[in-house]
Amino acid sequence: MTYVPAVFTIWFALPAFMITMASFATDIVNGVCAPWGVYKGHYIEKVLSIFIVFVGYILPLALMIFCYSRIIYSLRIKVKKISRRYRFQ
Repeated sequence: MTYVPAVFTIWFALPAFMITMASFATDIVNGVCAPWGVYKGHYIEKVLSIFIVFVGYILPLALMIFCYSRIIYSLRIKVKKISRRYRFQ
């Protein structure tokens, strides 16, 4: 199961690799030599940035909200069952 993060990382980065003509900066900016991409059109860059925001932020956030809401719902049901059992009247 240790290969799962690597598979997801490659899968999420695949669209950027497919539509980018990779170029590497030859000059060093602020002590860092960083790669940069050249896109065929401005709309492709926008679509890629929206995809990255969706996959990197919105999708995990929605998944966490769903999972935690299910946990809270199941705990709430269990607390109701326990409170009915030990109700003092």
